[in-house]
Amino acid sequence: MPEYLEMMPKKILFLFLIVLMGCNGDDTMEAPQAPEEEVRLNFVNAFPRLSFEDPLDLQSPADETDRIFVVEQAGLVKVFSNNPEATQSSVFLDISNRTDTSGGEMGLLGLSFHPDYASNGFFYVYYTPSPGESVLSRFGVSATDPESADPQSETILLRIEQPYTNHNGGQVAFGPDGYLYLATGDGGSGGDPHGNAQNLNSLLGKVLRIDVNQTANGLEYGIPADNPFRDTEGARPEVYAYGLRNPWRISFDVQTGRLWAGDVGQGEVEEIDIIETGGNYGWNILEGSRCFEADTCDTDGLIPPVFEYDQSNGDRSVTGGYVYRGDEVPALEGYYVYADFISGRIWTLETGTDNPGNTLLQETGLNISSFGTDVQGELYVCSFDGSIYRFVQE
Repeated sequence: MPEYLEMMPKKILFLFLIVLMGCNGDDTMEAPQAPEEEVRLNFVNAFPRLSFEDPLDLQSPADETDRIFVVEQAGLVKVFSNNPEATQSSVFLDISNRTDTSGGEMGLLGLSFHPDYASNGFFYVYYTPSPGESVLSRFGVSATDPESADPQSETILLRIEQPYTNHNGGQVAFGPDGYLYLATGDGGSGGDPHGNAQNLNSLLGKVLRIDVNQTANGLEYGIPADNPFRDTEGARPEVYAYGLRNPWRISFDVQTGRLWAGDVGQGEVEEIDIIETGGNYGWNILEGSRCFEADTCDTDGLIPPVFEYDQSNGDRSVTGGYVYRGDEVPALEGYYVYADFISGRIWTLETGTDNPGNTLLQETGLNISSFGTDVQGELYVCSFDGSIYRFVQE
């Protein structure tokens, strides 16, 4: 029996299925229950007639139009009808002339629609205009065409100096509290040479939280009253959590409100974290739960990963996912679904226990860059082969 099967918790063995490759709040969480009968999942191309260039994000606004928006790294956002028979997408936003992709981890990295997008037309993007900077900006939809953004409507909310071209993070997401969250990398190079992740006066290696519905102190946003370091001398008030290396994809569980993150490791460990207000996740004291480049270290006050995996099997870059809360794949209900960009493996992680079981769900062989959900909560997988995939339950 393969090693990963021997290590599977029995309660989630039902999720090791014969999976076929397709055409190319409340803080209480309950563990999902295994169905009585075996189920079968297919991994299929969700929109077989569409293709994208290096898709990095997938989002859908709550505006009753049932559209999907895909972010391309070069600086474009494409939009199309949420229909598996869709034959074409159109350009919603083109800021390729403002986006520098000269480093492999640079580009247009994240997109999030305002919760009131249907009435105000605002959305937010995070991108790198140059190798030395990343920006968080607000745009508005065109006043005359709901299928297009107004490229001249940009308001830059936040500029972040970047010492290197890698580790930019980039996910932006609205929480159930209505505030905007931004995940940033530690600034790059290796080992966090500037100590940014542990420095509360730096915006790097953090999860930030801001109020985009307010302006204050000359800023284009406000600071939530309960931000943990708002009144801490020498700290940036935007900081919500810190000690992260390169959080590649964060997401909120729409049922519990918990914030999940996949944090890319240095050379040994990939980790999954549940982000808490004021939490310190250890980098660069720790890599995962291990002391970084030291035999011993002081772990007092550091929050360990909820799950980690080492890189010995060729899994070298975690892609954070979502807790599945859709209706079409009941077998995944309540599980955190995530992947590894290098190996292309997709796993499910239990969310209702302190010692979660982790199950291999699919060997795709793809470079999985991101996950996303539509307005119904159905889960999609973005791949650098240009396709968007999903699981279908039989």
